[in-house]
Parts: sequence; C-alpha cells; structure tokens
Amino acid sequence: MSISKLSEFTIRRHASSTSFQRGEAYYAAGTVLSVTQRGSGIHAEVAGSEAQPYHVSLNVNGDGLISGICTCSYNYEGWCKHIVAAMLACVRQPETVEQRPSLEQLLEVLDYFQTQQLIQELVAQQPQLIEVIDQHVSWMTTPTPTREPAKSHTPIDLAPYHQQVRQILRDAVRYWESGEDDDPISEKLLSLVQAARDYSEQGQAHSAIAILETITSTCVENWDDVANYGADNEEIAHEVDAAWCEAILCAELTPEEKVNLQIQLASWQDEWKADFTMSLEALRQDWDDPSLVQILQGNITPRGIWEGEIPDYADQLALIRLKILERQERYQEYLYLANAEGQTQHYLAMLGRLGRVEEAMTAAQTQMTTMEQAFTLAKILALQGALTQALEIAQTGLNLPGKSQYEMGFWTSTLAEELGDKTATLSAIQAAFQAKPSLVDYLKIQDLAGENWVDIKPELLKILSTFNGWGTEPAKVDIYLHEGLIDQAIGAVEELSSHYYSELIHRVMKAAMPHNPSWVIANACRRAEWYLDRGKAEYYEEAVQWLEQARSTYFASGKQADWASYRAQLIQVHGRKRKFMGLLKEQGME
Repeated sequence: MSISKLSEFTIRRHASSTSFQRGEAYYAAGTVLSVTQRGSGIHAEVAGSEAQPYHVSLNVNGDGLISGICTCSYNYEGWCKHIVAAMLACVRQPETVEQRPSLEQLLEVLDYFQTQQLIQELVAQQPQLIEVIDQHVSWMTTPTPTREPAKSHTPIDLAPYHQQVRQILRDAVRYWESGEDDDPISEKLLSLVQAARDYSEQGQAHSAIAILETITSTCVENWDDVANYGADNEEIAHEVDAAWCEAILCAELTPEEKVNLQIQLASWQDEWKADFTMSLEALRQDWDDPSLVQILQGNITPRGIWEGEIPDYADQLALIRLKILERQERYQEYLYLANAEGQTQHYLAMLGRLGRVEEAMTAAQTQMTTMEQAFTLAKILALQGALTQALEIAQTGLNLPGKSQYEMGFWTSTLAEELGDKTATLSAIQAAFQAKPSLVDYLKIQDLAGENWVDIKPELLKILSTFNGWGTEPAKVDIYLHEGLIDQAIGAVEELSSHYYSELIHRVMKAAMPHNPSWVIANACRRAEWYLDRGKAEYYEEAVQWLEQARSTYFASGKQADWASYRAQLIQVHGRKRKFMGLLKEQGME
C-alpha cells in the first residue's frame, strides 16, 4: 500500500485521544529516528525513556493498517505514543520513509543453494533460531490430525498452586506483624485465579477447575491465619466465583461431576463466608436450561432467561456466556443472548464487527441509550470502513447520557473533519470543549466558526466560567489570558494552592501587573507570609519567590518607598529566621 493513502484519522481510530496527543508531541520533538517500508511492513525506531530506541512494526494492506506493535511496555487500549509518532511521520513526512525490498523480493533473487547458505549463516550467528526452524518445519511437514472429542483430561501439577497460596498467606501474616497496613494478598491471589481463567480460554476447562479447586480449598483451610489480622476476602471471592462460573460453562461435566462440584462449592461458600451463588447457578443452568435453549434458538422473551426475580449477578453471568460464545464463534447465538439479556452495547458491537452495518443502524435507533454504547458502535463501524454511518451514530451518541463526552467529541470531530463535514466537526468539538475545556479546542472552534464566532464565543466563555472540574484551572487561565480577560484569570487562581499552582499563579500575576498591580502585590505578599508563618526552613525559598514578584510590581508601579516600608516590616517580624534572611541577601532584598 502507498503511504500516501494513509491519513491521520486512520491513526486516531487506532489510538486513544491521550496516546494521540502524546504521540503528536513525540513526533514534534523529533523522536522518530528512522522509518523504513518493506512491502506491506513499516518499521520505525522511536527514541523514548530507555537508553535504546523502541522498535515499532506495522503491517499495512490496501484498506489501511492491520496491526501495530511496539517494544515498549504500553498495555492499554489502542496504540502507544511511539506507534502514533511513527505513523505521523509516515503521514506528514512521507518523503522521509526509506523504501526497501520486502522479504519476498529479497528471497526471490536467491536460488536453492543460496537460500540454504543464508539460513545456515543466520543460525550460526543466532543459534536459538534452530529451535524456531525445527518447530516450523514440523508444523509444515506433519499433517494436522482431525480433532476428536477428548476422552480424558491431561493432569496438571497442582502442588505449585497449593504452595503459592499458602506462601502468599504466610507472607501476609509476616507483613502485617511488621506493622504494615496495605493488602499484600489480593493482587497475588488474583494472578493465580487468572491462570485458571487462561486455561478456560484455551479450551482446557477441566484443568481450570482443578486449579480453582486447589486455590479455593487452600484459601478456605488457611484463611483463619490472616482473618485475625483483618484480611477481607470479598474481592478475592468475587473473582474466584467468576472464574468458577467460566470454567463450569466451558467444561462438559458429567452429572456426577456436577453434583460433586455443587456440594463442594456450597461447603466452601459456608466455610469461607463467600458468595458463590453465580457459579452454583451456572452449574444448575449449564447450557441446557430450557429458557436459555429457547433464547439461543432466537425465541426471545421480555425477561430473558429469568422466570423469577432477576439476580444481581445476571449481567455478569450473561457477559461470561457471551465471552464463551464469541470464543466459540457462535455469533448468532451471541446476538440472541445479548439482545435477550439487555446487553445492548455488546449486541450492537457484535453486529458491527460482523459487518451487519444496516442491521446495527436499525437496532441502534431503538436500543441505543447511552453515549458509551454509541461510542463503541461508532468506532467499530469506522474500523469496518462505514465512516458515514459511524459519524451518524457518534452524533446521536453525543446527545445521550454518558461519561465519555470529551473522548467521543474529540473522536467525532476528527472523523467529521476527515469526511469534510464542517458543521459536524464544529458541533462535535464544541461538545468536547463542554466536557473538558482547553485553549487548543477553543482556537479550533474559533477557526471553524468563521462569522458565527461572535455568537459562539460568549457561550464558550460561559461554559468556562461555570466549569468546576478538577484540573481545568490551566485551561481557564490559558483562555482568559488569550482573550485579555485579566479579572477572570485572577478569579481563576485566587484560591489556588501556592505550592501546586505556583507557576500558573505567577503567569496570571505577570499578565496582571499593568492592569491590577495592587492585586499582584497583595496576592504575592499574602502567599509569601503564609510560608513564613509556618516557620519551616524548607518553605523559605518559595516565600522569597513570591516576595520577588511583589518587589517587581512595587518597582514597576513606582512605589519603591512602599516596598522599602513593607520589607522593613517583614524583617522586623521574621528577622531571626537565618535561612530566610540569607535568601533575601542572595536576591539583593535584604
């Protein structure tokens, strides 16, 4: 694929708004050291926090990017900042991308003997490659056997799990006896529970059950040792219950195995004072419950699978079933169950992933009720290439209740801009500003608004004045100072902490000096005296910084005599603070 066909929207579709912003900053800082394209592969080196650069690899086809990986430790949704930076270099500076032959092109020019020689030389340089080659040759030359239903289950060594649980609990006792207060148990035990879940996902449910039996029984037998120190098993038991539920629904249990597990789970529930109700219900229902069978066949009733009172765990149990159905590629049954259990976000998302775009659009008209449902569907439709439909869903979603308005507004504005819809771009970026104001978005709105800016500007400033979200003070200052609204900027920093917001407050005071010097002096002196009154030497440097601001304003206002009078009064009160007086002398203010 030609790099010229890539766009920034392609990058934004694969990265969170935070990763994109950080990646853009990385790109602007020149951290992308090199970019090379070999056929459908793009390889880049990006400088980062480590001594060695990070390696970015991307695969491209005619429809856009397929996958992107980086050697950094980023483990969240979408691409990391290094991938974003590399891709921005491809989009914004395609002339810097070095074109090199693909692997296929390189091998095409070699004959049999040259290929043999190449492989032998590579193995001589990297001996570990022989194991990889051996494995791949085995796969390529050995016919794949037809899978038969497993007659028996390969046993696994459970002793390590038993020993690890006991060790975790013993270590916790020693930890608490040493006087520590934190929880040293939950994270370690939950990592063992995750090991059982991994077995379930790999189709080895009986091994998962065996591991869970070991973990649960060992916890029950030894919990009194840590309970005396106030250990709480609620979070752990909840995750164990969910893992049991998944393992049970993945396994093909005999009637005898079901009865034995039911007895055992009920016993552990009582002894451990835990809640295994969900896994017990999964054991009872399995996949043979008549109501569930009807739903999976498309016969959906208003109450789903529940005839009586719907339990608190109904949603979690439904999600576990959906996870299993998706893993088994039983997509139509997935849709039936998601629809029946009111899992709208998952239902719409699956329709989108299956490429059933029109069906998803129709369902969204009547079932979509939250911003998060709309955002999930819009992103999936965009990845499917249905950009117009994605924009329609996103615009609808911005008018629904939810907590992702900024992220969704930013994403929608980018999509609308890619599609050339200026009106939609403006509306979406206004929605983003309303959720999290910033000078960047303020200026973008101004640019998009054109002659309508005179009407939009007062609305944005009103939003800004009433916005009390944490961390918005810098945005308020940026915008107020940009507009020359000094009094509003003063109001934004008046009550802020001197310690955490000193740089921001100094910015406002510098801007306010010619406009309101009296406030600058009073504010700076008040903050300096607050530090001095604490009587702690480590605060005196901060105090002197505020006094420097006060002195500068006194002098700029032609009030040198007033400064001298104030300084004398200050020395009279705090003159015995030797470090403070030394700092005053260093700054020429003694």
